[in-house]
This record gives sequence, C-alpha cells and structure tokens, in this order.
Amino acid sequence: MPRFMYWTDKIRQVKISLVVAAVIIAAASLVSSHFLVRDLEREERGRMEIWAEAMRSLNTATEDTDLNLVLKILEQNNTIPVIVTDAMGNAQIYRNVEISSQDSLVVAAKEAKTFANRHQPIKVQIGDRTTDYLLVCYDDSLLLTRLAYYPYVQLGIVMIFVVIAIFALLTSKKAEQNKVWVGLSKETAHQLGTPISSLMAWTEILREQYPNDELIPEMDKDVKRLQLIADRFSKIGSAPERKSTDLTELLEHVVTYMGRRTSNKVKIATQLDQPNVIVFANPQLLEWVFENLCKNAVDAMGGEGHIDISTHTQTNTVIIDVRDNGKGIEHKNIKNVFRPGFTTKKRGWGLGLSLAKRIIEEYHDGKIFVLTSEIGKGTTFRIELSRS
Repeated sequence: MPRFMYWTDKIRQVKISLVVAAVIIAAASLVSSHFLVRDLEREERGRMEIWAEAMRSLNTATEDTDLNLVLKILEQNNTIPVIVTDAMGNAQIYRNVEISSQDSLVVAAKEAKTFANRHQPIKVQIGDRTTDYLLVCYDDSLLLTRLAYYPYVQLGIVMIFVVIAIFALLTSKKAEQNKVWVGLSKETAHQLGTPISSLMAWTEILREQYPNDELIPEMDKDVKRLQLIADRFSKIGSAPERKSTDLTELLEHVVTYMGRRTSNKVKIATQLDQPNVIVFANPQLLEWVFENLCKNAVDAMGGEGHIDISTHTQTNTVIIDVRDNGKGIEHKNIKNVFRPGFTTKKRGWGLGLSLAKRIIEEYHDGKIFVLTSEIGKGTTFRIELSRS
C-alpha cells in the first residue's frame, strides 16, 4: 500500500473513532441526564403535593389550628413556580413567577393553563361542595430546566471538540503532505538536472559530428522535453509565475504532443467555442494537467478510442471538458480519484490526478472534478478557470 493511502486510511480511522467516541459520550450523557431529570421531577412532584396539603390546611384551619408548620412549608418553596387557581380558573395567588403586568392575576391565570399542560395540577378540596376546590399548577424549577438542557449543551461542546480535533488532524496531515510533495518534487527536479545537462552536451557533440543526421533533432526535442518536466517539478511548492496564456494555442500543443506519442488508434479532437481564449495561468503547469488527463484517458481506453477536448466560454470563466470513451470510473471511486496514492492501475503511484488538482485549485484558483462517468462508456473531467 502506498504511503499516501496508508496515512489516508489512518486519518479516516481516527476520524471514525472520534465520532464514535463523541456519540458514546453524548448517548451516555443523555441517558444519565434523563434518569436524573426524571428523579428530580418525581421529587418536585412530591414537594408540591406536600405544599398543596399545606395550602389545604391553611384554607380549612380553625382558630385552634397551629399554622406555624403550614406557613413554614409554604414559605420554604423558593424555587418551584406555582400558581393557585379556583374551580373557575381564576388565579388566587402565585409564587416564584415573574409577572410585570399590573393585572397580574389575569396574567397568572393564563400562565396557569400553560403550567397545567406541562404537569398535572394538584387538586385541593377545601369544602363539601364539588366546586369547593383549588388547583395547584406548577412548573419545573430553574435547576430542573437547566439540567434538562445540559446534555444538549454538553453534546454541542463534544461535537465542537471533535470538529476542532478533526480539523487539526487534517491540517497537520495536509501540512505534512505538502512537505512530502515539495520535497519529492524538488528532489526529482534536482536528480534530473545532472543527466539532462549531460544529454544536452552529448547532443551538441553529436550535432557537430553528424550535422545531417535526422535523428539528432528528435533527440534534442526529447532532451528539451525532459528539461521542461524537470522545470515543472521545480515549480511545485513555490508560487508559479502566471501570465496571460492563449488557451487555444496551449491545447493545440497538447494535442500535437500526445498525438506523436500515442498509437494511431487513439484520436484526439478539440472543439473550441471561441478562438484565442486568454487565461491567467502558468502555461507549463497547465499543459501538464491536460497531458495527465489525456494520458489517463489513453490508459482507460486501453490504447484505442477517442478523446474530445471542448471549451465553453462564459463572461468570467472558461470551462474545459476532457471526455473519453474508456472503461469509466466506478461510482464508489469517483470521490477518491484525486486522492494521493489512489490508482486502479497495476503500476503507478497514483499522483497524476492529485497533482492536477493541486495545480488547478491551489495555483490557478480554479476547479477540477469528475463531471460524468459511466462504466463501459467513458468519463468526462471538467476544469473551470478564470478568464484573464
């Protein structure tokens, strides 16, 4: 397994572990809080039943009744909101309820209905007639309300922690990958430099000794091609120089180059909606992207088929589609084609499309993605670039 794929799988495992841990913590918190809230609700219900009994004792007290304990019980409720209404729903008294209106009893009566919808009111019989009773309507205390919302706050904090942890993990991994990219590219360019210089010298010697040899100009072209490749690698990791580039001319150069290096069974055609479309780009790197896409298309077609390159020019954007009639990409692999190390070929590093994505999105502020792909019918890659 390539190192890139190994680290990508490791990151995926860590992310899954973090999410699973967050779900377990949240579930445990919700369950424990649920039982705690339920127990507190029962306790508050019991307290209100005692308070209602004290209210009954106060309303049925005689001159000989000792009300010290009753009043003490009534006064001790400083946390649970309670409203006492008569049989007609008119508010009599209220406690621990903030009502700023001057007609406070009318507002309290309306609030009592809200309390009654949340908790079953406690009926206090104060006379012999069926209508001689009071209803004690109460709501959850502030402590219980806060406790009910606490698990969701905790869940939010845990999720924020997980997001930050994953972001930090991805950022550090991306920085490490960038260092690998830059180091690999610079080292490749450096290693190519010495043999290319030697080849250039030998080409000059051969040209002097055999000035009429037809193969020497072709050798010179290949050496210059190697020099261009080394130059491309040297640009990875540093801000490349961008300039106004004729996209039509660049695509024609790619088609000519690929046409000489593929079999006659591969046909490459361009369909440009406008001539001389100018984009602000680094021509060497942008050309590299299209060459990579064409090479991948040739591999996907098994060395036989056709590649169509078309452009669609808009006001501020130019869209380039590279379409082939190859074997296509499985749906499950579409999201992975730009991952470093991903390849369906028996040989290869799986870096071509990853490099293409980096060049387009990071160096040219554009977009590259799989527009369509169907097994047995082919694939279309789309590139969006800003016009100059």
